[in-house]
Amino acid sequence: MSTVAKLPKLVLKPGKEQSLNRFHPWVFSGAIKKIKGDLVEGDLVEVLDSKENFLAIGHSIIGSISVRVLSFEQVEIDYDFWKEKIQKAYDLRKSIGLAENKNTTAYRLVHGEGDYLPGLIIDFYNGTAVVQMHTVGMYRIQNTILEILKEVLGDKLKTVFSKSEGTLPYKAYVDAINEYIYGKKPEKVALENGLKFHVDWEKGQKTGFFVDQRENRSLIEQYSAGRDVLNMFCYTGGFSFYAMRGGANKVHSVDSSERAIQITNDNVNLNFPEDERHQAYAEDAFKYLSGIKDQYDLIILDPPAFAKHQNVVKNALQGYRRLNAKAIEQIRTGGIIFTFSCSQVITKEQFRTMVFSAAARANRKVRILQQLTQPADHPVDIYHPEGEYLKGLVIYVE
Repeated sequence: MSTVAKLPKLVLKPGKEQSLNRFHPWVFSGAIKKIKGDLVEGDLVEVLDSKENFLAIGHSIIGSISVRVLSFEQVEIDYDFWKEKIQKAYDLRKSIGLAENKNTTAYRLVHGEGDYLPGLIIDFYNGTAVVQMHTVGMYRIQNTILEILKEVLGDKLKTVFSKSEGTLPYKAYVDAINEYIYGKKPEKVALENGLKFHVDWEKGQKTGFFVDQRENRSLIEQYSAGRDVLNMFCYTGGFSFYAMRGGANKVHSVDSSERAIQITNDNVNLNFPEDERHQAYAEDAFKYLSGIKDQYDLIILDPPAFAKHQNVVKNALQGYRRLNAKAIEQIRTGGIIFTFSCSQVITKEQFRTMVFSAAARANRKVRILQQLTQPADHPVDIYHPEGEYLKGLVIYVE
């Protein structure tokens, strides 16, 4: 008898198998008819249709999403299964020129559903893998993942930092702590397109740096020559030091966090020591935007996710609209705005409509120059469009 046959079984209501037949990797709680066997959060579970035919295997979760699918085939979920997935993720990064790149030593190695490993995020920073588990099932196999990383990455891997304390479901009752689980505490500096930056994976947001904006930061560099640049929600200053290398006249970085401002200044000094073009301010975004009429002709709006759940989308869109309207209203004639949303629950259409509404509110002519998204090391499973979370527009304001 196979291991799969011994798993608890989750039987769906009639007709609820359709999304799984289209290879969508989530099973929602409302689709469940019954559960056969004892099931604890994080367990592997077999998903069956209403006639009890096999559909998928995944990790069980408590919440609106009840299962994150690992395989649509009846296979053993063992060491070899996990190794194959992580090896393929690494091979993809090599094929697109990110892994083993001397000028860029930071990239996303595993991107959840985009690498068919839902609940697992791994970012790589110059020898350090920062691992985040978003499901109990993934957290349970942390040691397995560590051994596979050592095998796949070999001597390229120096350190592994586990950072799941704040990402596991709050009802999971798992005593996760953020800690080094392999290697020694390293120097926290990495390279991106030849620019240096500090990475605070111990106390910073997410895994320490937003590697998903790498290509959009490069684009900022192309637009910055001769411009006065404002980087709102600057976090650790990524857009700021790209703008400086691009030849900006001045760059101002703004964030509500004093710590973020300190890291921004440190990052700018790593690349442009004692460069007087840069100033940083710890201040509320909306307050700062209210008093900058005609001071800037390039503004970056990269706020944190205003919406993490569907029930707050309406309020989030209002917040995005207010923010964008203020920037459109204040920017110089002929100015350019890079505006983003990293909220997964807000669609590209909603985001674009929001910017349209903000432009109308500001009563200015606006044209879209480019549409932006996440880079190739954040792949989107074509059957899981929700994975395309990062949305951006480059707009020109007359």
